[in-house]
Amino acid sequence: MVTRLGLMLFGALVQGAVAANGPYAQCGGTGYAGETSCPSGYTCKVQNEWYHQCVPGAAASSTGSSARTSSSSAATAKPSTTLVTSSTKSASVSVSASASASATSGAGVKCTGAFTPVSASAFVKNMNPGWNLGNTLDAVEDEGDWNNPKVTADTFDDIRAAGFKGVRLPVTWAYHFTTGSPSWDVDPTWLQRVSDVTDMITTRGFYTIIDVHHDSWIWADVTASGANITMIEEKFYRLWYQIGTKLACKGSQVAFEPINEPPGTTAEHAAEINKLNAIFLQAIGDAGGFNAQRVVTLVGAGQDSIKTSQWFERPDAKFKNPWAIQYHYYSPYDFIFSAWGKTIWGSDADKAALDADFAAIRNNFTDVPLIIGEWDASHANTETAARWKYFDFLIRTANKYNTATVLWDNGVDQFDRRAHVWRDPTVLSILTNAVAGKTNSLPDSTTDGAATTQFSSAYVYHKAGDAITDVVLPYSFSGNTLSNIKNAKTGAVLTEETDYSTTSSAIVLTSALLKTVFAPSTATGSLANLTATFSSGAPNTIEAVQYAAPVLGSATAKLPAASADLLIPVTWKGQSRLAAVKAVKSDGGILFDDWTQYLGPLQQGRMTYSGQWDWDADNVILRAAVLDAVRSAGKTTTFTFEFYPREPTNVANFTLTV
Repeated sequence: MVTRLGLMLFGALVQGAVAANGPYAQCGGTGYAGETSCPSGYTCKVQNEWYHQCVPGAAASSTGSSARTSSSSAATAKPSTTLVTSSTKSASVSVSASASASATSGAGVKCTGAFTPVSASAFVKNMNPGWNLGNTLDAVEDEGDWNNPKVTADTFDDIRAAGFKGVRLPVTWAYHFTTGSPSWDVDPTWLQRVSDVTDMITTRGFYTIIDVHHDSWIWADVTASGANITMIEEKFYRLWYQIGTKLACKGSQVAFEPINEPPGTTAEHAAEINKLNAIFLQAIGDAGGFNAQRVVTLVGAGQDSIKTSQWFERPDAKFKNPWAIQYHYYSPYDFIFSAWGKTIWGSDADKAALDADFAAIRNNFTDVPLIIGEWDASHANTETAARWKYFDFLIRTANKYNTATVLWDNGVDQFDRRAHVWRDPTVLSILTNAVAGKTNSLPDSTTDGAATTQFSSAYVYHKAGDAITDVVLPYSFSGNTLSNIKNAKTGAVLTEETDYSTTSSAIVLTSALLKTVFAPSTATGSLANLTATFSSGAPNTIEAVQYAAPVLGSATAKLPAASADLLIPVTWKGQSRLAAVKAVKSDGGILFDDWTQYLGPLQQGRMTYSGQWDWDADNVILRAAVLDAVRSAGKTTTFTFEFYPREPTNVANFTLTV
């Protein structure tokens, strides 16, 4: 998965021409109704059922070798890889006589030293909670090509210190093949790099899962039109044989995952993915070493819980690897991806839906270890209190259904690897406390879909010019008591009754305290941070923000002739981020997703963050796809940029005329 790479176009109000969607924008997925085309040099690929993305490259070819070929070959043994179609129902696969012989005659890598077998359930338990090294070795085309530097060992020191016990290592192999069919040799320097990073992880005590990542859509997409299934199976076997050979003697802390989020929407697709699971097991077994005893986390179509429950087939009994099922969870789509103005989460219905999702797959696989290999709610595009509630409830529900979790982190969402800091330390503390079974106290926020405004107890919002009064912050204490509140900057402990008080369901900050923070002459923006500590669980930050409606550099512009992202200068006057964007045509119609008229007042007519709007330090941004939609509609369109707190006057309007 890739979210918010931070690739912005800079310059004047209207930038140079690019095609419809921008790089890395969303271009499809369940419920998505936006622009589906991508810029030159990019292609729309399935990341998961809900999220298709514009990524570098042309459409995947179903034949031939991958990019970056050379005459060199990997230093691995090469058993014959002619695959023979077998029953997909039993999820088995036959290989040629020479390959099969290697599995039964003891051929393959011979390891010295001891291997301490571990069950799949113990591995999953020992890995919980886990963290993904996202957008790094899985970057297209190479490590360092996306938004992260090349990995260094100190990153894993940071992750260990944060409380994580496992690391998932996503790896894209597509651009590291040096020959084509039938050998499909992988560059030995890339195999060595993966081995070295694996050692960085395991020497720090982590359990780790290594996968085949974006290959799932670059060349191994069994759903693609004209897909060469024979080529995919052959290449898949050869790839995993070489990975298995290189990593054959790693200890039992290393597990393998056959392929990340393999596209699939039908029983036929799923049958082929079941076969890929079997080919993977055959390949690593043939590679020798400790691989036949190694834990594996097998996958279903799309790596989502619903299709996995429908169509996943257990591996053939001839394979003796301890195995778990891995699935991914990015739901509800509209909250996780900031679609259609969905900035609230945490109602009883929201929680019931998540619980039902986890219960369904657990009830379908009562005797199988389960691990959620990816999940996330980014600080960049979700409201803070809602995000904290989501993290807490998801982890507690995973605990309830004996399911381990591995947080997706692309280097922008959670941990800043360069600065060695967590972008939201509170959410990290909520996660680790919830995994440990401790009860977290949490700020409340709007959950009513019929609301016209949105509050959040993660903030004290004070509108510039308003009178300063006591502020009541609704809170869910979850049986805990408030121990103290400190000034996060100075460490000074606030005085109860003078500075604050509590009720059974709220923290009350007094006007006397707030008058030391807010004043008519005080600039807008974040002015103070308080840290609330409780008898159990995570401390919470309460941020004091003085705000007024941000001011745009221009209130109107003529629709450009060229397709381009439109950067509109903004002077922030509070939190420096967008909450939602509403788009209404001059005839009163909704520009995108007319059906949103039936949603609540905070969602009607709103666009989707991914691929349609964004912001940076100096601008609010309308993506090229939005300009194309205005051009197609032929109607002057007014965009209402909405900020936090979401209320009718905390907005800025911008009109594109045609």
